[in-house]
Amino acid sequence: MKHLLLILAVAGLPVATAAQTPPAPKIMFVMHGGAGTITRGSMSPEMEKDYRETMEKALRAGHAVLARGGVSLDAVEAGIRILEDSPLFNAGKGAVFTHDGKNEMDAAIMDGHGLRAGSVAGVTIIKNPILAARAVMDKSPHVMMAGKGAELFATKMGLEIVDPSYFWTERRWKSLQQELMKEQEKQKSGTPHAEVRGENDTHYGTVGAVALDARGDLAAGTSTGGTTNKQYGRIGDAPIIGAGTYADNGSVAVSCTGAGEFFIRWTVAHDIAALVKYKGMTVEQAGNEVIHKKLQPVHGEGGAIILDAKGNFALPFNSDGMYRGWIGADGVPHVLIYKE
Repeated sequence: MKHLLLILAVAGLPVATAAQTPPAPKIMFVMHGGAGTITRGSMSPEMEKDYRETMEKALRAGHAVLARGGVSLDAVEAGIRILEDSPLFNAGKGAVFTHDGKNEMDAAIMDGHGLRAGSVAGVTIIKNPILAARAVMDKSPHVMMAGKGAELFATKMGLEIVDPSYFWTERRWKSLQQELMKEQEKQKSGTPHAEVRGENDTHYGTVGAVALDARGDLAAGTSTGGTTNKQYGRIGDAPIIGAGTYADNGSVAVSCTGAGEFFIRWTVAHDIAALVKYKGMTVEQAGNEVIHKKLQPVHGEGGAIILDAKGNFALPFNSDGMYRGWIGADGVPHVLIYKE
């Protein structure tokens, strides 16, 4: 054997050794908590502290899964559950109210390995919609379920069901009353109804996560309460695969936040992935191309978190701010809020 290795080395031919084994993929976990008019002037020090601490808690939850060798899907689910359980973010407990005074939530999750996906839309009694989306993916032949059907399925799957009053928060209720007053004023003045906007016309509250595990598998998930004062069973981009959520090991994992109607029409999540896969763009280049060059000129406000299979990530947004953060193999969480 020694003679064979010597001959190969002299001939300049490659010699396979243990040292040439490719390194394990770099684990990475990235999250967002919504984009919009988020400025230092609009937030008290106490509120900023709460947002940062909750984001850090969610980042650590996702990282803990990856650090112990868990899969990216479980990391995404773990991180999003933390934000769904917080009244600070427009998802789960903190979901905004519809025109009729209800909380209707959407969520999606996607596995970059095999392109499996699941989502739910317009649900009102499921404590953690991201768990329902995961159940649709893992335990049904479908990709999306909506309304009562999704709720019945979640109940049969043993997910935690709550009374709709669980989602009531004074902050979101006041936001609805403000929007209803604005709506009445517009009607009295004859002002045309504006393009659908986010919370208080300033904040697009969606939460999301993307993850890369030690196996090299990507995953993405998104959860939202939609927009304040939404009507007629409106569904946004979050539960629509390719619009607000997408993951493919061959390109990237993406979760979006913003004016959902634009993200649906421009199929933002898949567009970003396609630019990486077919044009060879970096995550930063693809994100800027879609978020800044395509959406911004048409007033499609929002942002995205993007992660590739090498652990490279980007956090592009065209609004004044976006709750965002990441945590890598070193276990140190990083949280940003403003346009810094």
